[in-house]
Amino acid sequence: MTTQWRSRTGRIGVLTGAGISTDSGIPDFRGPRGVWTKDPIAELLSTYQSYMADAALRKRAWLARRDNPAWQAAPNAAHIALADLARAGREVTIITQNIDRLHQRAGFAPERVIEIHGNMFDVVCVGCQYRGTMAATLARVAAGESDPPCPDCGGILKADTIMFGQQLDSRTVSEATIIAGTSDIFLAIGTSLQVEPAASMCSIAVRNGADLVIVNAEATPYDAMATEIIRDPIGTAVPRLVAEILADRG
Repeated sequence: MTTQWRSRTGRIGVLTGAGISTDSGIPDFRGPRGVWTKDPIAELLSTYQSYMADAALRKRAWLARRDNPAWQAAPNAAHIALADLARAGREVTIITQNIDRLHQRAGFAPERVIEIHGNMFDVVCVGCQYRGTMAATLARVAAGESDPPCPDCGGILKADTIMFGQQLDSRTVSEATIIAGTSDIFLAIGTSLQVEPAASMCSIAVRNGADLVIVNAEATPYDAMATEIIRDPIGTAVPRLVAEILADRG
Protein backbone atom coordinates (compact mmCIF):
# COMPACT_ATOMS: atom_id res chain seq x y z
CA MET A 1 0.00 0.00 0.00
CA THR A 2 1.29 3.43 -0.93
CA THR A 3 1.18 5.78 2.05
CA GLN A 4 3.36 8.73 0.99
CA TRP A 5 0.41 10.71 -0.37
CA ARG A 6 -0.88 11.20 3.19
CA SER A 7 1.98 13.57 3.97
CA ARG A 8 1.24 15.97 1.10
CA THR A 9 0.30 19.36 2.51
CA GLY A 10 -1.50 21.13 -0.33
CA ARG A 11 -5.16 21.35 -1.28
CA ILE A 12 -7.39 18.32 -0.83
CA GLY A 13 -10.20 17.91 -3.34
CA VAL A 14 -12.97 15.47 -2.48
CA LEU A 15 -15.51 14.07 -4.93
CA THR A 16 -18.40 12.39 -3.13
CA GLY A 17 -21.21 10.26 -4.49
CA ALA A 18 -24.25 8.46 -3.15
CA GLY A 19 -22.17 5.88 -1.29
CA ILE A 20 -21.09 8.38 1.35
CA SER A 21 -24.69 8.89 2.41
CA THR A 22 -25.89 5.28 2.63
CA ASP A 23 -24.90 5.09 6.32
CA SER A 24 -27.29 8.02 6.83
CA GLY A 25 -30.15 5.92 5.51
CA ILE A 26 -30.18 7.29 1.97
CA PRO A 27 -29.89 4.44 -0.56
CA ASP A 28 -27.56 4.73 -3.51
CA PHE A 29 -28.70 4.33 -7.10
CA ARG A 30 -26.61 1.70 -8.87
CA GLY A 31 -25.51 -0.57 -6.03
CA PRO A 32 -26.97 -4.04 -5.41
CA ARG A 33 -29.73 -2.48 -3.28
CA GLY A 34 -29.82 0.79 -5.15
CA VAL A 35 -32.97 2.72 -5.97
CA TRP A 36 -32.63 2.16 -9.72
CA THR A 37 -31.47 -1.44 -9.32
CA LYS A 38 -34.61 -2.36 -7.41
CA ASP A 39 -36.97 -0.19 -9.48
CA PRO A 40 -35.61 0.67 -12.96
CA ILE A 41 -38.68 2.79 -13.71
CA ALA A 42 -37.65 5.10 -10.87
CA GLU A 43 -34.76 6.30 -13.04
CA LEU A 44 -37.33 8.01 -15.29
CA LEU A 45 -38.11 10.36 -12.40
CA SER A 46 -34.63 11.77 -12.91
CA THR A 47 -34.84 11.98 -16.71
CA TYR A 48 -35.63 15.49 -17.92
CA GLN A 49 -37.37 14.64 -21.18
CA SER A 50 -39.66 12.09 -19.51
CA TYR A 51 -40.41 14.45 -16.64
CA MET A 52 -41.34 17.29 -18.98
CA ALA A 53 -43.54 15.12 -21.20
CA ASP A 54 -45.47 13.10 -18.64
CA ALA A 55 -47.73 14.74 -16.05
CA ALA A 56 -48.33 11.41 -14.32
CA LEU A 57 -44.57 10.98 -13.91
CA ARG A 58 -44.31 14.47 -12.43
CA LYS A 59 -46.99 13.60 -9.88
CA ARG A 60 -45.00 10.54 -8.88
CA ALA A 61 -41.84 12.66 -8.71
CA TRP A 62 -43.42 15.08 -6.23
CA LEU A 63 -44.40 12.17 -3.99
CA ALA A 64 -40.87 10.80 -4.24
CA ARG A 65 -39.49 14.20 -3.20
CA ARG A 66 -41.90 14.27 -0.27
CA ASP A 67 -40.79 10.80 0.82
CA ASN A 68 -37.05 11.29 0.25
CA PRO A 69 -35.22 9.85 3.27
CA ALA A 70 -32.82 12.81 3.19
CA TRP A 71 -35.42 14.90 5.04
CA GLN A 72 -34.82 12.82 8.17
CA ALA A 73 -31.19 11.90 7.52
CA ALA A 74 -28.31 13.02 9.70
CA PRO A 75 -24.64 13.32 8.70
CA ASN A 76 -22.68 10.14 9.37
CA ALA A 77 -19.11 9.52 10.48
CA ALA A 78 -17.69 10.09 6.98
CA HIS A 79 -19.37 13.49 6.55
CA ILE A 80 -18.25 14.53 10.01
CA ALA A 81 -14.66 13.36 9.44
CA LEU A 82 -14.34 15.47 6.27
CA ALA A 83 -15.68 18.51 8.13
CA ASP A 84 -13.16 17.80 10.91
CA LEU A 85 -10.37 17.72 8.33
CA ALA A 86 -11.29 21.24 7.22
CA ARG A 87 -11.70 22.44 10.81
CA ALA A 88 -8.19 21.15 11.53
CA GLY A 89 -6.83 23.70 9.08
CA ARG A 90 -6.47 21.73 5.85
CA GLU A 91 -7.66 23.38 2.65
CA VAL A 92 -10.46 21.05 1.63
CA THR A 93 -13.13 21.53 -1.02
CA ILE A 94 -15.98 19.09 -1.59
CA ILE A 95 -17.33 18.41 -5.07
CA THR A 96 -20.48 16.43 -4.41
CA GLN A 97 -22.80 14.59 -6.73
CA ASN A 98 -25.28 14.37 -3.87
CA ILE A 99 -28.27 16.65 -3.40
CA ASP A 100 -28.79 15.99 0.33
CA ARG A 101 -26.63 18.78 1.84
CA LEU A 102 -25.31 16.42 4.50
CA HIS A 103 -21.81 17.87 4.09
CA GLN A 104 -23.07 21.31 5.11
CA ARG A 105 -25.12 19.85 7.94
CA ALA A 106 -21.98 18.12 9.22
CA GLY A 107 -20.39 21.54 9.62
CA PHE A 108 -18.61 21.95 6.30
CA ALA A 109 -18.60 25.59 5.13
CA PRO A 110 -21.23 25.96 2.36
CA GLU A 111 -18.86 28.02 0.22
CA ARG A 112 -16.46 25.07 0.17
CA VAL A 113 -19.06 22.63 -1.16
CA ILE A 114 -19.65 22.50 -4.92
CA GLU A 115 -23.03 20.90 -5.61
CA ILE A 116 -22.36 19.72 -9.13
CA HIS A 117 -25.81 18.12 -9.45
CA GLY A 118 -27.76 20.77 -7.55
CA ASN A 119 -29.82 20.28 -4.39
CA MET A 120 -33.22 18.93 -3.32
CA PHE A 121 -34.16 21.81 -1.04
CA ASP A 122 -34.91 24.42 -3.72
CA VAL A 123 -37.43 24.45 -6.56
CA VAL A 124 -37.08 26.14 -9.95
CA CYS A 125 -39.36 26.80 -12.89
CA VAL A 126 -38.26 25.52 -16.28
CA GLY A 127 -40.01 28.40 -18.04
CA CYS A 128 -39.05 31.50 -16.04
CA GLN A 129 -36.68 32.68 -13.32
CA TYR A 130 -38.88 31.61 -10.40
CA ARG A 131 -37.14 30.00 -7.43
CA GLY A 132 -38.83 28.72 -4.31
CA THR A 133 -38.32 26.26 -1.50
CA MET A 134 -39.09 22.58 -1.70
CA ALA A 135 -40.84 22.74 1.67
CA ALA A 136 -43.29 25.37 0.46
CA THR A 137 -43.96 23.51 -2.78
CA LEU A 138 -44.52 20.22 -0.98
CA ALA A 139 -47.03 22.03 1.22
CA ARG A 140 -48.96 22.77 -1.97
CA VAL A 141 -48.77 19.08 -2.88
CA ALA A 142 -50.14 18.17 0.56
CA ALA A 143 -52.95 20.68 0.01
CA GLY A 144 -54.04 18.85 -3.14
CA GLU A 145 -51.91 20.18 -6.02
CA SER A 146 -50.48 16.92 -7.35
CA ASP A 147 -48.35 18.71 -9.98
CA PRO A 148 -48.04 22.29 -8.69
CA PRO A 149 -47.46 24.85 -11.46
CA CYS A 150 -45.15 27.83 -11.22
CA PRO A 151 -46.92 30.61 -9.26
CA ASP A 152 -45.41 33.24 -11.56
CA CYS A 153 -45.89 31.86 -15.08
CA GLY A 154 -47.84 28.60 -14.72
CA GLY A 155 -44.91 26.59 -16.04
CA ILE A 156 -43.50 23.27 -14.85
CA LEU A 157 -41.65 23.20 -11.54
CA LYS A 158 -38.84 20.81 -10.63
CA ALA A 159 -36.29 20.37 -7.91
CA ASP A 160 -33.13 22.44 -8.35
CA THR A 161 -31.24 19.33 -9.41
CA ILE A 162 -29.58 18.33 -12.65
CA MET A 163 -31.61 15.59 -14.30
CA PHE A 164 -30.40 13.19 -16.94
CA GLY A 165 -30.70 15.05 -20.24
CA GLN A 166 -29.97 18.44 -18.68
CA GLN A 167 -26.71 20.29 -19.03
CA LEU A 168 -24.74 21.01 -15.90
CA ASP A 169 -24.23 24.61 -14.89
CA SER A 170 -21.05 25.71 -16.66
CA ARG A 171 -19.89 27.87 -13.76
CA THR A 172 -20.24 24.99 -11.30
CA VAL A 173 -18.32 22.64 -13.61
CA SER A 174 -15.61 25.28 -14.01
CA GLU A 175 -15.26 25.65 -10.24
CA ALA A 176 -15.01 21.88 -9.83
CA THR A 177 -12.42 21.64 -12.61
CA ILE A 178 -10.25 24.27 -10.94
CA ILE A 179 -10.36 22.40 -7.63
CA ALA A 180 -9.51 19.09 -9.29
CA GLY A 181 -6.66 20.65 -11.24
CA THR A 182 -5.06 22.34 -8.22
CA SER A 183 -5.30 19.58 -5.62
CA ASP A 184 -2.37 17.64 -4.19
CA ILE A 185 -4.70 14.91 -2.95
CA PHE A 186 -7.97 14.00 -4.65
CA LEU A 187 -10.32 11.66 -2.81
CA ALA A 188 -13.18 9.98 -4.66
CA ILE A 189 -15.56 8.63 -2.05
CA GLY A 190 -18.66 6.53 -2.58
CA THR A 191 -19.05 7.18 -6.27
CA SER A 192 -19.22 4.66 -9.11
CA LEU A 193 -17.39 7.22 -11.30
CA GLN A 194 -19.75 6.41 -14.16
CA VAL A 195 -21.42 9.82 -14.48
CA GLU A 196 -19.58 12.50 -16.43
CA PRO A 197 -18.32 15.15 -16.21
CA ALA A 198 -18.09 14.61 -12.44
CA ALA A 199 -16.07 11.41 -12.82
CA SER A 200 -13.58 13.08 -15.16
CA MET A 201 -12.44 15.25 -12.25
CA CYS A 202 -10.33 12.25 -11.28
CA SER A 203 -8.35 12.32 -14.51
CA ILE A 204 -8.01 16.11 -14.34
CA ALA A 205 -6.56 15.78 -10.85
CA VAL A 206 -4.11 13.04 -11.79
CA ARG A 207 -3.05 14.85 -14.96
CA ASN A 208 -2.12 17.86 -12.83
CA GLY A 209 -0.07 15.88 -10.33
CA ALA A 210 -2.55 14.86 -7.65
CA ASP A 211 -2.59 11.54 -5.88
CA LEU A 212 -5.98 9.94 -6.52
CA VAL A 213 -7.43 7.86 -3.69
CA ILE A 214 -10.65 5.95 -4.39
CA VAL A 215 -12.83 4.79 -1.51
CA ASN A 216 -15.59 2.64 -3.00
CA ALA A 217 -16.87 -0.90 -2.49
CA GLU A 218 -17.00 -1.68 -6.20
CA ALA A 219 -14.48 -1.27 -9.01
CA THR A 220 -14.62 2.00 -10.97
CA PRO A 221 -13.43 3.04 -14.45
CA TYR A 222 -10.72 5.17 -12.81
CA ASP A 223 -9.14 2.52 -10.58
CA ALA A 224 -6.09 2.21 -12.85
CA MET A 225 -5.25 5.89 -12.21
CA ALA A 226 -5.46 5.63 -8.43
CA THR A 227 -2.53 5.84 -6.06
CA GLU A 228 -4.58 3.85 -3.58
CA ILE A 229 -7.91 2.02 -3.66
CA ILE A 230 -9.82 1.35 -0.46
CA ARG A 231 -12.72 -1.11 -0.42
CA ASP A 232 -13.45 -0.86 3.32
CA PRO A 233 -16.83 0.53 4.45
CA ILE A 234 -16.90 4.28 3.96
CA GLY A 235 -18.09 4.98 7.50
CA THR A 236 -14.87 3.53 8.91
CA ALA A 237 -12.46 4.17 6.04
CA VAL A 238 -12.94 7.95 5.79
CA PRO A 239 -12.49 8.73 9.51
CA ARG A 240 -9.37 6.54 9.48
CA LEU A 241 -7.99 8.34 6.40
CA VAL A 242 -8.64 11.73 7.95
CA ALA A 243 -6.85 10.69 11.13
CA GLU A 244 -3.88 9.45 9.09
CA ILE A 245 -3.69 12.64 7.04
CA LEU A 246 -3.75 14.79 10.16
CA ALA A 247 -1.18 12.57 11.87
CA ASP A 248 1.21 12.95 8.92
CA ARG A 249 1.09 16.75 8.74
CA GLY A 250 4.31 18.48 9.52
